Amino acid sequence: MTGLATEFLGTFCYMNLRALNRLLGEGDSLTEAWLTADESRIDDLYKRLKETPRVAGVSIKKISIRSFKDTVMENMLQMQFFNVIFACIIAFGVVYNTARIALSERGRELASLRVLGLTRGEISFILLGELAVLTLIALPLGIGMGWLLVRIVCVFLDTEMYRIPFVIAPATYGFSVMVVLIAAVISGLIVRRRLDHLDLIAVLKTRE
Repeated sequence: MTGLATEFLGTFCYMNLRALNRLLGEGDSLTEAWLTADESRIDDLYKRLKETPRVAGVSIKKISIRSFKDTVMENMLQMQFFNVIFACIIAFGVVYNTARIALSERGRELASLRVLGLTRGEISFILLGELAVLTLIALPLGIGMGWLLVRIVCVFLDTEMYRIPFVIAPATYGFSVMVVLIAAVISGLIVRRRLDHLDLIAVLKTRE
């Protein structure tokens, strides 16, 4: 053995053709050949090979990839689309619930500050600033946990017949951060609107 080859599908090994023929006792014979051809002459080559008596089968890589994309990849992309939609809904729900909980916990305090003379913008800055800090802290933690989860999934899916490479495109991180930031902005706007309708009279009536 002179080296290891990285293969993502099946179990393959490679060796010198003469040594392989000698080991199998078949003489100088071939069972498969990969050809590089001019794209404008592929149709002619395909016809010639199909008419050759000793050629059992002919496949064109470009057509095979196109067929794969039309069948398997289409189904995978549909599943991926729905998973992304559900993930966006969950992300928005988590961010919005965090904002609502923060407003519920700080509502009386913020209303008291309004009574003491702070403006709506100032109390909004206090609450929304806290949410912004939490969001910025959560982003790198979420990216790290997502990276670790994908890594673990790839390890468990590593079998003898196929292996899924661990590849995360930079656009994936960008899309995830964008979704969380958009959810945070929308949640902040909703909470900001609720801050404008705090019940200041109820705070004045409270005995403390």
